[in-house]
Amino acid sequence: MGDVESPEAHAVTSQDAQDEQPAQNSRPTGQTGTQNTEPAATMSKNARKRLRRTKAWEDGREDRKQRRRERRVATKARRRQERAELLAQGADPAVLFAKRPPAQLVPVSLILDCDFEEYMTDKERVSLSSQVTRCYSDNRRFKYRTHLWISGWGGKLKERFETALEKQHTHWKAVGFEEGDFLAAAAQARAAMKTQGGTMTDALRASPDGGLKWEADGRDPFPLSKPAPELDGEHNDVVYLTSESPYTLERLEPNTSYVIGGLVDKNREKGLCFTRAVEKGVRTAKLPIAQYMKLRTRRILATNHVVEIMLRWLECGDWAKAFMHVIPKRKGIEMVGEGNEDRLDHGDDHGDADNGEPEAEAEAEAELSATDQTLKVK
Repeated sequence: MGDVESPEAHAVTSQDAQDEQPAQNSRPTGQTGTQNTEPAATMSKNARKRLRRTKAWEDGREDRKQRRRERRVATKARRRQERAELLAQGADPAVLFAKRPPAQLVPVSLILDCDFEEYMTDKERVSLSSQVTRCYSDNRRFKYRTHLWISGWGGKLKERFETALEKQHTHWKAVGFEEGDFLAAAAQARAAMKTQGGTMTDALRASPDGGLKWEADGRDPFPLSKPAPELDGEHNDVVYLTSESPYTLERLEPNTSYVIGGLVDKNREKGLCFTRAVEKGVRTAKLPIAQYMKLRTRRILATNHVVEIMLRWLECGDWAKAFMHVIPKRKGIEMVGEGNEDRLDHGDDHGDADNGEPEAEAEAEAELSATDQTLKVK
């Protein structure tokens, strides 16, 4: 597993986070996300302070960019020096400068459902943009890559990518942006998998094509107020990952799209993704974490954590190994046998804003820089 990871893949420093930490954290009002637009004269004292901090942060944008640029130059110089020293010590250049082979496309699609803007604060939207960028980065750096789609593309998330992140997403490769819902993205993913296909990994070969039949858990973790509609046969190749599902994901299926909720809300809203999937007649499933992990406390997986788990499973076909690689041991996790009742939510309804990534522009910029320029020596 470790041989596919690049040490520069997440090259973000704590100084970057300090440079780029936004000051404003306006919370959505109800479920509409309406912001306070009253004149400054009627603002509260705290609101005026936030406004001043936000302006100061915006005014310092160019200075922060310059500092990041200087740090990148210094980092490249340090790497060149380190490699020169290794060569002087007799290191094999073929090994030292070996290029990582490109990721192999597999017939599996991952869809990030980002149509939850009204439920998030400005700070949480910044975090989501970092998570989306990390998902793209991971999908490129692993041995196998999936067909990647971002649905619900629009609103403030798109605005942030086009302004603060300087349209970096326009340079992304092998990723689709869909303004419609996750089913619209699934339709495009279905067509892409049919025409482009992909490599069948050992893990996928063991999975039947056409939809696994899952047994429901003995208890319903999220009872609905009314009976669920019948599954729509047209979308049998779509699975929405949500911790509220009564079904457990056993393995990934070829020619199938897996939807991951792009929602960062600190666990305020419950059942959003599950309800959305049920109303659309789409299959749901939760990751089999309870079968392998014992948790001291209830924890949260961010959207990019779920993507990384899926990518690791494609390599090894082992959920336990995938979980142990992605979920930090410091979170109080230990391996157990079957039957553990603890649960770990996946980024669907409760994406963690803190998920180990700075909520800042530096995160997104550094991710792409590390992905596209890893091990380059000028």
